[in-house]
Amino acid sequence: MSYENPNIGGKTLNEVYAQIMSRAPEHDINPSLDAMKKIAHIMADPQKSFRTIHITGTNGKGSTARMTEAICREYGLRTGLYASPHLESVTERIVIDGQPISDDYFVDIYDQTIDFINLVDEQSVAEGKPRMSFFEVLTVMAMWAFADSAIDVAIIEVGMGGLWDATNVFDADAAIIGPIDMDHMQWLGGSVEQIAKEKAGIIKKNSSVVIAPQPHEEAVMPILRDYADKTGAKNIICDGIESEVISRVPAVGGQVVTLRTPSGVYEDVPISMFGQQQAHNALAALCAAEIVLPVSSALNGDIVAQALSSVKIPGRVEIVRTSPTIILDGGHNINAVSALRETLEENFDFSELVGVTSMMSDKNVEDVLSVLEPVIDTLVVTQNSYPQRAMPPEELEKIAISVFGPDRVIRRDFFPDALQAAVDCVDSGDETGVGYGRGILVFGSFVTAGDARALLKSKTNEILSLPKEQRVSKEEQV
Repeated sequence: MSYENPNIGGKTLNEVYAQIMSRAPEHDINPSLDAMKKIAHIMADPQKSFRTIHITGTNGKGSTARMTEAICREYGLRTGLYASPHLESVTERIVIDGQPISDDYFVDIYDQTIDFINLVDEQSVAEGKPRMSFFEVLTVMAMWAFADSAIDVAIIEVGMGGLWDATNVFDADAAIIGPIDMDHMQWLGGSVEQIAKEKAGIIKKNSSVVIAPQPHEEAVMPILRDYADKTGAKNIICDGIESEVISRVPAVGGQVVTLRTPSGVYEDVPISMFGQQQAHNALAALCAAEIVLPVSSALNGDIVAQALSSVKIPGRVEIVRTSPTIILDGGHNINAVSALRETLEENFDFSELVGVTSMMSDKNVEDVLSVLEPVIDTLVVTQNSYPQRAMPPEELEKIAISVFGPDRVIRRDFFPDALQAAVDCVDSGDETGVGYGRGILVFGSFVTAGDARALLKSKTNEILSLPKEQRVSKEEQV
């Protein structure tokens, strides 16, 4: 992806992003917090100047983080949100008061922190250790920006795991543990127990721990409880025990839920997102907000409703187009796409659904496709804009054929061609010309979802906005 902005202090955002990208990628983990602890100390521990809600888990981190941030901000706190990955611009990762920081401020923060980063790099290299990674540099920039902006609370999304993640220099007032499942096994371990130990690492002394429903409860919960006890956590709030989703009803644009927390019951709260998992994410967010907000009883229900009804999550069951309906979802593991399938079945009634996917080579591609196979009529396989990690289209095609059969798989090596092929599939069975009852689902990774978002803002977006017969005419002119 490319970023352009006016020349600021001799650098553009594009140039700064290229410098950060030259470092080890975020999936290349160095299992050590030495560099992060060292730079935090040199910078006088900016991460200690505000309260922190720290979020880990295999799925749901981003949704939970944004809902938590929205509640705290709606209550009047100045908020910082550190999220990953980004879909279109790296500035999306550092959010202050609900808005991604500007290109100018991103460059300015880089300029303010690069001398500290270079100093730690020099010391690390002298000791035979690697330079700070892409993700470590962004984490440094986030905590500096938050301190510089005098925020009240930071909502921090773990990059991967927890124990050795760069974000673990933050001390959690509230530590949210989302569902733990099998993902990133080559880095976090080959069993759910090993992965749970890594994710439990965000629990600190005096943390309040908020635990979401666990798909492997018998294996995971003893590990989380034991870690919390040994660390000296203040208390544990478990979904289904100390907190509960009492009810949920699908509604236009999302759902309406009733939630119970340790502080009270919140009735008929609108959530602008689909699916059972989002109701539980909202519950975790609400429990965490109660911990950091300066109140001693239940929060104001109207304020909570206003916050949760306003949250839209890019790349998570995101409807970006109608006629035909185009949905983007970054789901890339079994847990995520199972929730996606449940959401599609509960909230949509497509007569035909065409999938477009590009997935990373390290993912369990066959199982992910198998989960979605019953709801997808035709699958278009392609390659996203991250060829270093994306599975080559010819390999993805072979796996897709083994799941869907040869007659239901189309391969297009160029992403715009893949999206157009999906539109053509929908058009071929559409006699009305308006795409009624037909949809396109772009899934497989957040890079894939981001590519689609960017593409749908370009000239193709203008074409896809037109009725079927006008699109054909317009395409001939481009």
